[in-house]
Amino acid sequence: MRVDGEPLILAEGLRRAFGSTVAVQDLNLRVDAGQAYGLVGPDGAGKSTTMRLLCGAIRCDAGRVVLGGIDLERDLSGARAQIGYLPQRFSLYGELTVEENLRFFAEVRGLPSEEWEPRSREILEFVGLTEFVDRRAEALSGGMRQKLGLAAALVHRPRILLLDEPTTGVDPVTRQGFWQLIIRLLEEGVAVLVSTPYMDEASRCHRLGFMSRGRILVEGSPAEVARRLEGRILEVVGAPLRELAGLARSDAGVETAQLFGDRLHLQVAPEAAEAVMRRLPEAARAADLQVDSIRLVPSQLEDVFIHLLESEEAG
Repeated sequence: MRVDGEPLILAEGLRRAFGSTVAVQDLNLRVDAGQAYGLVGPDGAGKSTTMRLLCGAIRCDAGRVVLGGIDLERDLSGARAQIGYLPQRFSLYGELTVEENLRFFAEVRGLPSEEWEPRSREILEFVGLTEFVDRRAEALSGGMRQKLGLAAALVHRPRILLLDEPTTGVDPVTRQGFWQLIIRLLEEGVAVLVSTPYMDEASRCHRLGFMSRGRILVEGSPAEVARRLEGRILEVVGAPLRELAGLARSDAGVETAQLFGDRLHLQVAPEAAEAVMRRLPEAARAADLQVDSIRLVPSQLEDVFIHLLESEEAG
């Protein structure tokens, strides 16, 4: 049984290989009640495998998972009873209605009708699908399908929610609405582990883990992670941007140059910011390019993400 103060999700030394490919190695995680932990990383980083290890869909080669005080290896059914899992490719039954889908997933969880019927009404109201109870799942929009997937994951009142890229492919407004639901669950003390490719979603989490090649490279709060490049990000406004990026990369003090919308972000070497701010406008004029402004800006999660991936490739 879980003792007060213990995490709802605890993973220690997880390892999983598929043949010669190590998908997850020496991974440690801790997620407390009411906390959202974001797993961020490129495709193939090991995020989905980590989710599957945590829910018991596949077994670890090494390490252990404790969910709500229950060891997954020793009591698989007891640990799983505490989990709501929304996989990356959630499978709805298209010919069934919203209500019928929810009933199916409730009964799979072993809920008797006197429990799942009121719970279904409650959870459909929570996710905003009450007026669509008789609509077939195949007729739902992408965002509504994700909400139904969340409802199915929550129907048995789990204390732990595992979400594998739950908003991929849906519009920004739907993503915002989905996260409002997550925030309400956090307020109820649910522990949420979510993988996401979106930095705006990652910034909503209490803690982040940047994954690459099965390992967590950096962990901390969004603010702590972003500060890793403090004093090393320059924002450049000018034209043409691609030519400016190429010119910037030729400067000895510039490590990377990336397009950020209608401007550039330059990652510079430690203590090189002032020198680059002097040199680049002069070099741009000589090359008949335009620099309207160049200034030091706070580093963002995107900057750190790019830095970590490039460091991994270089290493």
